[in-house]
Amino acid sequence: MVSTRRKRRLRRASTTVTLLAVAVTAALTASCTAGHGPADDGRGRPRSPAPQHSAVRPVLAVKIDNAPAARPQTGLDAADIVYAEQVEGGLSRLMAVYATRLPPVVGPVRSARESDLELLRQFHDPTLAFSGAQHKLLPLIDRAPLNPQPPTKATGAYFRGTAKPAPHNLYLRPGRLMRSAPGPRALTTGFRYGPAPAGGRAETTRTIRYPAAGFTFTWSPRLHRYLVAMDGTPTVTTGGKRVAPATVVVQYVKMRRSAFHDFLGNNTPYSETVGSGRASVLRDGRVYDVGWRRATATDGTTFTTRDGKPVDFAEGQVWVVLARAS
Repeated sequence: MVSTRRKRRLRRASTTVTLLAVAVTAALTASCTAGHGPADDGRGRPRSPAPQHSAVRPVLAVKIDNAPAARPQTGLDAADIVYAEQVEGGLSRLMAVYATRLPPVVGPVRSARESDLELLRQFHDPTLAFSGAQHKLLPLIDRAPLNPQPPTKATGAYFRGTAKPAPHNLYLRPGRLMRSAPGPRALTTGFRYGPAPAGGRAETTRTIRYPAAGFTFTWSPRLHRYLVAMDGTPTVTTGGKRVAPATVVVQYVKMRRSAFHDFLGNNTPYSETVGSGRASVLRDGRVYDVGWRRATATDGTTFTTRDGKPVDFAEGQVWVVLARAS
């Protein structure tokens, strides 16, 4: 029979073990949840906790050459969104965003601009494929909340083609940067898709001009898409397929001088995509005069009618042409 003194010693030992277990559990919980900043993203930069993005994978954004010598481009028809922006000398350059599918090859790939950093803030940790940048811009790219992947960093993802002269012959294999497409949830642009809004007016052709470049979008009732032409020439892929978005947005933005120039001394314009202004949305052979708003760089852009109703885009590729506000 166990003595009364022995029973008391056993009860004290059991209580001590229980208290130690509780203390250890509390300490481990505190170390995981309190007093610590966001985790490092693997490139020496803190990753935003952003719970709304916890299940969102990064999009792939590719800077695409749009000089006449670079055409026809490859993989442009597979992009979910194509942004057209003005660069030095009044020329144009494209940024294609891929989320729902990755084509085997994209290009020609060219250099990044300062405006791209603000434009890409709407996405969660996007991967940016580009051929390089002005040396003073590179530190800004390295500090931006994105995953830069130039050829110097991802040598196996790029190759030089033989059909065009350099520098218009650098191409990307997206599958070397991403195992698979991130899916439509990665398109945190603020765009809405659905039936056409009421109103609008019939317009089958719209041309937007930069000082040394032009874009024309012509409605095709047969394809139910807009046929793209650049500088008066139909835009086709290297396989001969017409590039034909379902929706075209002409977004009028403030363009100002940046702190950067090209090697000829031409200033690089900065297109401000945070703020508000007017826009034209082309879909289904009609045009809608709307307003756009992007409150902060991490927000997407909303488009609304004059009475404040959101404007839905047609399902399919979207082109956004950043034009100078008057």
